[in-house]
Amino acid sequence: MQQEYTRTNRRAPGQKGRGFLSTLLLIVVTLVVVLLLGVGGYVAFLMAKLPKVDRLADYKPPIVSQVYGDDGTLVGEFYLERRLVVPVNKMPRKLIQAFVAAEDASFYSHRGIDYFGIIRAAFKNIISMRKKEGASTITQQVTKTMLLTPEKKLSRKIKEAILAKRMEEKLTKDEILYLYLNQIYLGAGSYGVEAAAETYFGKHVEQLNLAEMAILAGLPKAPNAYSPIKHLERAKERQAYVLDRMVAEGFVTQAEADYARKSPLTILPGRRVMNDRVAYFLEQMRIYLEEKYGEDQLYKGGLKIYTTMNATMQGAAYEAVRSGLKAVDKRQGFRGAVKYLQQAEIEQFCDKVEEGIDSAALKVGETYPGVVTAVDPAKGTATVRVGERYGLLDRKGMAWAGKLNLVNSYGKPEKAAKTLGLGAVVDLQVLVPDQNNQGAVFALDQVPEVQGALVSIDPRTGGVKAMIGGYDFRKSQFNRAVQAKRNAGSAFKPIIYAAALEKGFTAATVIDDSPVEYPAGLGKTWSPKNYDNTYRGPVTMREALTHSINVVSVKILEKIGVDHAVEFAKRLGFSSKIEPNLSLALGAASVSPLELTSAYTAFANKGVHLPPYYIVKVVDSEGRVLEEYHPPAPPAPVVPPASDAEQVVTLTDKPAPVKPAEPLPSAGSMQVARSERATSPEVAYLITNLMESVVQSGTGHRAAAIKRPVAGKTGTTNEMKDAWFVGYVPQLVTGVWVGFDNQGRSLGAGGSGGQAAAPIWTDYMLKAVAGLPVQGFDAPETVSVVRVNPKSGKLSRGVDGASEAFIRGTEPSVYEGD
Repeated sequence: MQQEYTRTNRRAPGQKGRGFLSTLLLIVVTLVVVLLLGVGGYVAFLMAKLPKVDRLADYKPPIVSQVYGDDGTLVGEFYLERRLVVPVNKMPRKLIQAFVAAEDASFYSHRGIDYFGIIRAAFKNIISMRKKEGASTITQQVTKTMLLTPEKKLSRKIKEAILAKRMEEKLTKDEILYLYLNQIYLGAGSYGVEAAAETYFGKHVEQLNLAEMAILAGLPKAPNAYSPIKHLERAKERQAYVLDRMVAEGFVTQAEADYARKSPLTILPGRRVMNDRVAYFLEQMRIYLEEKYGEDQLYKGGLKIYTTMNATMQGAAYEAVRSGLKAVDKRQGFRGAVKYLQQAEIEQFCDKVEEGIDSAALKVGETYPGVVTAVDPAKGTATVRVGERYGLLDRKGMAWAGKLNLVNSYGKPEKAAKTLGLGAVVDLQVLVPDQNNQGAVFALDQVPEVQGALVSIDPRTGGVKAMIGGYDFRKSQFNRAVQAKRNAGSAFKPIIYAAALEKGFTAATVIDDSPVEYPAGLGKTWSPKNYDNTYRGPVTMREALTHSINVVSVKILEKIGVDHAVEFAKRLGFSSKIEPNLSLALGAASVSPLELTSAYTAFANKGVHLPPYYIVKVVDSEGRVLEEYHPPAPPAPVVPPASDAEQVVTLTDKPAPVKPAEPLPSAGSMQVARSERATSPEVAYLITNLMESVVQSGTGHRAAAIKRPVAGKTGTTNEMKDAWFVGYVPQLVTGVWVGFDNQGRSLGAGGSGGQAAAPIWTDYMLKAVAGLPVQGFDAPETVSVVRVNPKSGKLSRGVDGASEAFIRGTEPSVYEGD
């Protein structure tokens, strides 16, 4: 029985295998179902959290806000991403086809995902054992950049695919292209095809030829690697690939592609933005605009900001300040290398320098950091490297630094300021660029430690034409033109002298230039000293201002009263606190270059002071005027009746200010400046006439180089810590300050206003006034001219007399010798 039972219950081998397979199949099916449910649930979870595609239909890409100069020239931009939006219908069809051929040949046939492209890319990547080709469609690229984060996860790829399908359902192909071609990054800080066309070729997209279109279409793969600015040969290789793809897709003929491939490329960056040259001016406006309109509107809203800046003047100001500060700095000697590298560190350093060079060739006149790689002491030359380029530094190029000892070793030498060795990192100015692999020729340079500022204002409107707030905005955003408060030195004296003219003084008034003492409290005394420690005895006001005689200035201030001088300064627009004491005559007041320059505009503008301003108009992306500024008509001068000789203008008291005109009615966008008569036209003319002598025969003689009527005044503070020159022609007032941020540091030899600041002023004004007609300073009808003895100030009958200007009725009545 037992044997029968066992035989009955034993299964056949085939039956056992089928049972195992059934079980295994059941398990597999279960796992697949669970996996599918899991994937489905995960996808459903992702889909529930996906952003809405609908909003892209009304999406407005962030647009750069552009800043224009007074002649409509583009001078600056505000942006987070530099983008200029252009409609698809304004883009050349071949430009669109170039991008489609290079990036997504099946764009017009797929519905968001190119399944065949995915298989093809996967196959090629497996064969090559690396990621050689991607398969993202243009639609997927739009979803990735505009709707998703850049994280590299499987979940993002799934989201990307889902959103791409949805986008194709909601948007037309042209709408997707509009987003893609305006959003994509194309290198050199440019987003979108319009910005890139301007950046690389100086053109609008509709002006591009096929060769240029193919260059742009080759950039998305690797914008920096294929940059036509830095890697033209690589860019051309990529261009050839794009053209071949266009032929393959039937977008162009082979003949068209061959012609485009052979067409010369002119890389002519059209971004006329002046970058570093306008940085301080733009920063002054940015603070105001950001506060008024907010960050989003300023950086993304596509505002058009029209300013008072003159592009030519701003560029001239930048060059003049930089070259002038270098000259002042070099007079103090070579400080030695910036740092010292070991041989193994040179390659990495040069790679970093190369990244910061935005052109294929070095620019003549520009300064770059370089490193000494070899020296020849016998010839007195050094081989230097700037990024990827090598060049020569000879004795002539190092002459200003004195005789440098060239050593053939690495490391910091003992006498660093007198030695140049291997691995020394120095600043190098390009004299001859590196053309045809011949190597560049450099001159040793040095980034100045001294700082400076320049402000240039149209006195007839108050419009700021140029502003420089320091040597390099990238290293210091502190705007010394506006924010620095420094003692004005003798540049403040014209304010004192003009206040004295209001009180009845004349250019021929005689003051004794002799030592004097004033009580200073606690039993101490104060004795003002002349700059040259020389005392001249009786001198006229003209001579005193021409030669900037300190003692006379203090005595004048004492006679007219400190309070009157302070009140007069306020009428000229000073907002800084001015202490009412006699040291004010020597420029002890701490004021900004903008304040001091603006004060002088009243003298150039016949006594009328207009507050300085920068923005003429702001327009939004829809063309609506958000604000507009209109300088006012000048207030009418107070003119005495010409028929009554007895009723002359007497200026023993301040003139009554003229009430500003009421603002014009507007829709809330117009601003009207408030002009104020700071002084009479007669006083403005006389102080100008006095300052003409400063230029003709005094401390400001360097300004005479502009060869037209000019008035101005130098200023130098104690121990040469500050150097000033403020001067003007009728159409333009410019002030220059030079000094160290450390207010206790002296400018040293050659650091006076006439030596340090006036040359910068002259260099700038020669270019700034080149397009302005030559004009003199017109005297009011109430000013008379008589001959006086320049020593005594009395009327003169002899040949020793000189012409002098007076407000009618204030002329001297006694002749010399009577």
